[in-house]
Amino acid sequence: MKRNMVRFGMTAMTVLFSALTAMAQEPAAASGDTSRGLGYIAAGVGFAIAAGLCGLGQSKVASAACEGMARNPSAYNRIQLALILGLAFIETLVIFTFVVVLIKVNP
Repeated sequence: MKRNMVRFGMTAMTVLFSALTAMAQEPAAASGDTSRGLGYIAAGVGFAIAAGLCGLGQSKVASAACEGMARNPSAYNRIQLALILGLAFIETLVIFTFVVVLIKVNP
């Protein structure tokens, strides 16, 4: 019971302290606007991370499918269908990330 109360208290403090930044004043207009350039860098880094993790996910799916086909050759058709479906879902996530990056970069 005490552990749950500590967790609740820490969660409540986190939520309350993170809300303080929402009430902060807008910064004054700076002479050099670096936020746009940093946004481009952040979009590029975010897309690179998404693409890299997509490659790792696709390799894991392909590896598991090959192992499954090697263990049970009679289930080749079902495993191949699941493989193609899984690869399509993973690649769709990267395409969605790319669209979000394009929306962010081209306002």
